[in-house]
This record gives sequence, structure tokens and C-alpha cells, in this order.
Amino acid sequence: MTITNTNDQFYAGLPINESPLSDLLVADHLFSQVPEDWFIVVTDVKNSTLAVQNGLHQTVNLIATGCIVAVLNIAYKNHLNIPFFFGGDGATCIIPSSILNAVVQSLLIHKENTFSNFELDLRVGYVPVNEVYKQGYELKLSKFKSSATFTIPIVLGDGLMFAEKLIKGEDHRISIIKSEEENLDLEGMQCRWDRIAPPENYDEVISLLVVAMNEKEQGIAYSKVVKLLDQIYGTPQKRQPISVARLKLKGTMSRMDLEMKVKFGHNRFIYGLYNTLMTWFGWYYFRTKEGKTYLSSIVDFSDTLVIDGRINTVISGTGAQRITLEKELNELENAGEIKYGLFVSKESVMSCYVPDADKAHIHFVDGAEGGYTKAAGVLKLKNRYS
Repeated sequence: MTITNTNDQFYAGLPINESPLSDLLVADHLFSQVPEDWFIVVTDVKNSTLAVQNGLHQTVNLIATGCIVAVLNIAYKNHLNIPFFFGGDGATCIIPSSILNAVVQSLLIHKENTFSNFELDLRVGYVPVNEVYKQGYELKLSKFKSSATFTIPIVLGDGLMFAEKLIKGEDHRISIIKSEEENLDLEGMQCRWDRIAPPENYDEVISLLVVAMNEKEQGIAYSKVVKLLDQIYGTPQKRQPISVARLKLKGTMSRMDLEMKVKFGHNRFIYGLYNTLMTWFGWYYFRTKEGKTYLSSIVDFSDTLVIDGRINTVISGTGAQRITLEKELNELENAGEIKYGLFVSKESVMSCYVPDADKAHIHFVDGAEGGYTKAAGVLKLKNRYS
């Protein structure tokens, strides 16, 4: 087990903020600088837009989920709490130096499995936080209580975007000290839920990405966007795309085959058979009192909002609400405050991390048909022609 230093507990020691998100975003004193000896680890599936167009959106989502699960399993073994950000076709984690080698080696195995099984190229890279600061970029972090039981990291500044740009560059190279002890541990990763229709009285799911044009006014711009979502769609609970009534398990062998290939790099017959049977059993379990309580907790632990220097969120609502939202976002865009990408689907998809009984489970949500990836494509076109 890695021995941690004082900075290793930086994120664990941050206070949890329960004030409205729109208020937190403009409260600079509630954000802390990430320690200089930490690292930003970025992964993403190259050419994910093409993969999504070819029907591999579920595969791309699960590969991205695997990136976070691999890092979290290492962090938990070392008694560390770290911030992570799901992006649909990739993930970003901010980690202390003590677990860097283990994390990168694990992700490189994940990269090999991904290419071997799906012929998809998973980028893996890291950037020292002190390099971010040397180049004049900001990286400020806070904790936000997004539901009664779920806390998420909030990042302001352009540090993560700078790191992502570096890692996506063709000349980015990584070096680690290899160890025979390190392996890929994706224990707890699951892909068992069917596509999820929006809650009753809603008819669509929106994947929304927002980027502030002025980094120094980032918090103000994002506060305005969050207030718009609150005004048009209601509270985060009201715009939550996941509801207990719409959750349905999908216990097919093809779904289990995908989970095993991402998780282990190959099929395991006994694992597949056992978990397929357990998925079918879940149909009965979720009709019990205990099962219904678990379903409710899935909604609470659904990761539908990511703020990593950008706003990334999946919400549900009506077409009329979306038209109103687009009108307001267009005004902010025309004023030069933001740019945004939005994609509409009829369902959401969910991949999960369920470590064990004594750890909080996490459920990563994206719009169906590659919602985040499609929204990012819209945003890229705006940037290209601006």
C-alpha cells in the first residue's frame, strides 16, 4: 500500500458546500487551488464521433466509465478521495503523485484491451498541476452537495482544458515506472440498465455543454446558466432524467459480453452466466422493499452534472422548455459570454460503479445516441466558424 503524504488528503479535507450552485459558482473564497504536486489524468476515445455514428455509443460510454473505475479502485485501496469527471467519451481525474504510476499503468492496460476488443484508440495522458500554473492557467476546486447523498467536485479555471489540449497533441508522451504488481482492476463496473425514458410528463433528454468565453468571468457566466436551468426546468430533482419508474434491467448476453470485454479484456463464461442470472433475479428483487430503496438511491447517486471548467449536464424536460432554454442561451452566446452545444434524444443511458456494500455507488449518465459526444460536435463547429 502506498504511504500518503499530507497533500494526498487535500480533496478529502475540502468542506462540502450546500448552498445553491448558482451562489457557489460566484463565491471565489469557497474554491481552493489544487496542490502543485498533484497530476491531471485525461483519457478519451479518439474519433468517438465516428464510433458513435457507427452505433458504438454504449461501448464508448462504458470505456469512459472504466477509466474512472480503474482510478477510483486504486484510490480507494490507498484510502484516498479524488475528484473525477465523466465526459461520455472519456474521463478526467485529478490525483496525488503517490498513485500516478499505478493509475497510468492500469489505464494503459485498459487502452490495450480497448483496442484489442473494439479497435478503438483510447488516449491516456497526464500533466503535472505545477505545469498548468507555470503556463498561467487556473485550477480552482470546490465540493458541492448535489443531492441528499451525493457530492461532486466543481472546477473553475481553464487548467483542465489546457491539460486536455496538451494530451490530445500528437507529441504528448508519458513515462512511468513499470511494476509487475500493477494490473487493471475494474471491479464494481456494471452495464445492466436498459435505455431510460424520461420521467412521466417529459418527452426528451438534453445533453448540454457550455463553455465560458472569458475565463475570468467563468463563475458569473455559469451561474447565469444554472439560474436559467432552475427557472425553466425547476430544481435539479425536477429535471433529473433518471426516475425509479423508468429503470429497467437488461439482462442479455450481448450486454454482458460488452461488460466482460471492457472489464477483463475477454469473456468469462461463469462470470457472464452468473451475472446474467443475477440480472434476471433483479426483476424480482426490485419489487421488494429493500430493492425499491436501492432503486431510489440510484436516482440520488446519478452523475448528471459535471463542471470541469465547462458545464456538462444531462437533463429531462419538454420541447417547450428546451425552446425557451435555447432562446436564453442564444442571448448569452450573442453577448459573447458563452458558447454551447446541445443534443436532444428520447432516452438516457447509464453505466455504473457499484464497488461493494459499504461504498457509495455511482451511476454515470449520458444522453442516448452519444449525447455528450454529439453536443461536443455542435460546440466544435461553433468554435471552428467563429
